[in-house]
Formats: sequence, structure tokens, C-alpha cells
Amino acid sequence: MSSVRGRALITGGAGFIGSHLSEALLAQGWQVTVIDNLSTGRYENIQHLSSEPHFKAVIDTITHEVVLDRLAGECDVIFHLAAAVGVELIVRDPVRVIETNVLGTHAVLQAAARYRKKVLLASTSEVYGKSNKVPFGEDDDRVLGPTTKARWSYSDSKAVDEFLGLAYHRQTGLPVVVFRLFNTIGPRQTGQYGMVVPRFVRQALSGGPITVYGDGSQSRCFCNVQDTVRALLQLVETPEAVGRVFNVGTVEEVTVLELAQRVWTGVESCAPTVKMPEPAGRMVFIPYDQAYEPGFEDMQRRVPDISRIKRLTGWEPRIPLQQTLEQVILDMLSRSATA
Repeated sequence: MSSVRGRALITGGAGFIGSHLSEALLAQGWQVTVIDNLSTGRYENIQHLSSEPHFKAVIDTITHEVVLDRLAGECDVIFHLAAAVGVELIVRDPVRVIETNVLGTHAVLQAAARYRKKVLLASTSEVYGKSNKVPFGEDDDRVLGPTTKARWSYSDSKAVDEFLGLAYHRQTGLPVVVFRLFNTIGPRQTGQYGMVVPRFVRQALSGGPITVYGDGSQSRCFCNVQDTVRALLQLVETPEAVGRVFNVGTVEEVTVLELAQRVWTGVESCAPTVKMPEPAGRMVFIPYDQAYEPGFEDMQRRVPDISRIKRLTGWEPRIPLQQTLEQVILDMLSRSATA
């Protein structure tokens, strides 16, 4: 065990971000165990790691107390990524979203507290709600819609996760770090639950058109998963991060309409054999009410203030959006070729 840098447990480790984090930790000499029930994660994401001597995958739910207790006792740090995510899932199955996020996080924190293990707890930019104060700072007020709008249940469930994690830290001294992710994208992400970039890429590779919800003027900041993982690796090694909340994302802001245009540019570069429609036929616009549910509300802008993590660790994103989009396009082409 002396050759191992540390022992990490990743909940949701077969997911998009979890699989990239697993690779990065293994490359740094960590022993990695992932637990995932494959409800949204895919075993294919981690199958290539199965032969690694310091890697182990457990297919189970984090609410299975006996299993989670054993895994927590065997690790040094828990990266808690397991969650129900995606706008479409939030609208379609709010009970699952709330129970998975709140009860799952409670189970992880209880197990971590039992063995005094550090927890890096994944949260989301959704917690800021529809605030107009941009960029979003970690201590800014939250502005949300009413409880009658299921759309806000995800935001509140993750906020409860944060409250619970920080309460464990304050009350018991459990070392907890909260990180709020802003639209992480990259290879292996699926559009299964409404993630916009893989959905756009899949539509473009099929010859279009790309479906834009609303008028496309809403803006987001899309961070490459490799940059996100690098932030987590720096936070886990920074003792001063404990008990604090950090935004993790890029400040390269783009409208959804421009994103669609950039996807077409990437497809033209990476997949020249795709028959592209005429410019006027490359996008169709669908009202939010039709895409999700009547009265659906969205944020117009979602931009992080990343000065806190930059001051503490020196981290900032490095990979530009167009390069990331091309990575996603090539990954999707590769998967379709081997399917």
C-alpha cells in the first residue's frame, strides 16, 4: 500500500465526470473504487479501467448501507458525484430527483462521519436559481421559483445537500468541501436527460436540424471535463478548502444559439462527410412550454465567479469551447463507429 498515493471512493463513478476523475486519480497513483447503480452512469465508461490493479467497480446503490459502510471504511476520501441530474429528468420524475439527491447524500455523509473521511461534495450552478446578479459568487443570495414548479426541485435538493454537508462539518468537524459545477461537458456525456451539448452534436451528426429551446438568447459557460477534474484534484489536496464552497466552471460565456452554430462549425471540421442542411434549416426553435412543461422557467445567464478557487489553488480552465466541442464530436463519431 506504500506505493499508493491515496484511496478514493467515487460515488456515481461510472458516470461522465466520475469516469474521467477515475482516470486522472489512477494516473496520479491513487487507488480508486467506484460505486454506481448504472441508473444514469454506464459501465462502458469505466470498462477500460477494469484491468487496472488499483481500480475496483461496485455496481450498487449508495443507499445500500452495508456496502457503502464497507467502502467508506476502506477509503481516505469520498468524491460524492452520484445524483439525479438533467432538466428533463427533473420535470419527468421529481420524486426520484429529490430522493436520490437528498437521501443519497445523507447516506454518504453518515458513512463518512462514521470513519472520519474527507468528502468532496458535488453541487451545481442550479442552486443560484434565476438570480440576475451575474457572475454568481458562492455567497450570493439564491432566487428561486415556487414549489409548484417541479423545475426548482433539483436546485433545492442540491442546496439541501450543501446545507447537510456544511452542517456535518460545523457540528462534527467532518472535512467537507463543496464544489458547484457549471455546465461540465466533454467525451462520454450523453444527452439522455436533456444535456444540451451531446444533444446538439447528435442532431448535427444526423444531418440536423438542431433543436433550440426558447429563442436561444440564454447564455451558459461550458467547462471541459478535464479542466473540471483538475479542479477537484487540486481541491482535494488543499486543506484550506475544507468547510468552504467553490464554483468550478469557465467564464467563457456563449448563447445557446451561438453554441448551436459552433457545433455546426465543429461538425464541418471533424465530420466533412455529414450532409449539412442549408443555413436556414440548421436550427428549429421550440418554446419551453412545449419542450418541458407549461410555465417552465429557465435562467437567462449562468456565469460563475471563479476568483475564490483561483486565489486558493491557482486553478482556472484552460481548454477553449471549440476544442471541447470537437472532442465531443470525435468521441460520438468513434462510439457510433464501434456500436
